[in-house]
Amino acid sequence: MSEKKTVIQEFVEFISRGNVIDLAVGVIIGGAFTAVVTALVTNIIQPLIAFLTGSVGGVGGLTLNLNGNIVDFSAFISAIINFLLTALAVFFIVKTINAFHKMKEKGLALAGIAKKAADSEAAAAAPHCPYCKQEIAVDATRCPHCTSKLTGYNNPAEHSA
Repeated sequence: MSEKKTVIQEFVEFISRGNVIDLAVGVIIGGAFTAVVTALVTNIIQPLIAFLTGSVGGVGGLTLNLNGNIVDFSAFISAIINFLLTALAVFFIVKTINAFHKMKEKGLALAGIAKKAADSEAAAAAPHCPYCKQEIAVDATRCPHCTSKLTGYNNPAEHSA
């Protein structure tokens, strides 16, 4: 009879998986990175745009007053800039990580090619029996397949009889 897991045991299994921890780290770093980009847009890019357009306290001509309700298009544009800068940074991070993975795979592929080349060289260097053409050990004096005597064969027991 199988033991039924408690909710706490299942939660501990779930949370201790590598993928969940990686995701949590990604979300935390993403949040911190988004805060940096938001600060960049709010404190540097928006004031520069306001300076270039000659407005004070926002981007001139991009707000609409509807009976006391302000529709601020500059805030929307700032959000788009935030998104584009964040997406651009994530794109370059992922591109860099993918390049490292490709280099690693290429290195492993090159190691595999080198191993195959070394194996084929070793196979080419292995001697073959002149009679049955089977591969034999370098130090063999008889073929293990057809038992033929090979060059350099010397068995003192056969000569004494």
